[in-house]
Amino acid sequence: MMDSTTYEAVAIPRSQTRKITYNDRTFHLFVSTPDTAPPPTGFPVIYLLDANSVFGTMTEAIRLQCRAPEKTGVQPAIVVGIGYPTEAPFHPSRYYDFTHVVPQDELPAHPRGGEWPEMGGAERFLSFIEKTVKPAIEKDFSIDTSRQTIFGHSLGGLLVLHALLTRPHEYQCYIAGSPSIHWNESVLLEEERRLPERLTDELKVRALLTIGELENDGRFHVNVKAEAMAKRLSALGTGQIQATFRQFPDENHTSVLHVLISLAIRFASKTAAC
Repeated sequence: MMDSTTYEAVAIPRSQTRKITYNDRTFHLFVSTPDTAPPPTGFPVIYLLDANSVFGTMTEAIRLQCRAPEKTGVQPAIVVGIGYPTEAPFHPSRYYDFTHVVPQDELPAHPRGGEWPEMGGAERFLSFIEKTVKPAIEKDFSIDTSRQTIFGHSLGGLLVLHALLTRPHEYQCYIAGSPSIHWNESVLLEEERRLPERLTDELKVRALLTIGELENDGRFHVNVKAEAMAKRLSALGTGQIQATFRQFPDENHTSVLHVLISLAIRFASKTAAC
């Protein structure tokens, strides 16, 4: 006799997804909400890049740790993951969406040979979040717009730095994990040079730049560059940017994501209204 047992798909509680179109492209938004009533000002929100790979991890980390905020330092928050129509953890479109046009002599060698995908869509993607994603989320959910975080890792971390340097008033917290500074370094340094023009006296933002110890392979000096950038950012102006650097021991470029997320949700929870 055949076993009649059936299995159903597993769903993350209080999470949902929807499709959203921008410039004839379809993106998937993954949204999770706390199981408590929002405070009068609304919930803090974390805008998460590469949602196909990390939305579940971040949502579950917040869901577990916000049960005892006095011990964990993690407050309830809405997570808005921006992803792609795929079941894979990453989509090739991220090479375009998270980068500026890169001079050929700055590109690293492709690990499997051949050519890198098209690049150069960073400004369009940041505008997509600002003009399409945020209004949709603020319409459908109770959001505290004075407590907004953007989180990205690797090329996503690079995009977070582009956002910080060119749109410092757009979020109150910027978290760049293992940012691929070497990928767009000339563009990034020029944006950093012009950042003081964008600072205002009332600006108060926090930034976290992190790296895994095992990422320091001597080729791109990612740890040195990320730490140096954090120090330079904190030295700008009159303290408008509070930048922190953290290196995680015994973690590589992929494994670091999980320990980073646990720190990131605590870091974001400390971001209070200015």
